[in-house]
Amino acid sequence: MKYKVNGEEREANGTAITVSDILTNERVQNQDMVAVQFNSEFLNKALFNSTSVKDGEEVDFVYFMGGGQGRI
Repeated sequence: MKYKVNGEEREANGTAITVSDILTNERVQNQDMVAVQFNSEFLNKALFNSTSVKDGEEVDFVYFMGGGQGRI
């Protein structure tokens, strides 16, 4: 089975793979701080463990960064 992670093709052999598995395989740190787009739609974090990725599907990680303007 082939799928894409952040635009790059990946391959999984055999068993089903979930979004959580992909986060772990890709060594995503601070998984609580990452948003996931699954086939161009944002996926609720509660569904990471139960959402299986199938052949041809796409998973993108989006990190939100805080910041602001300091005093001058």
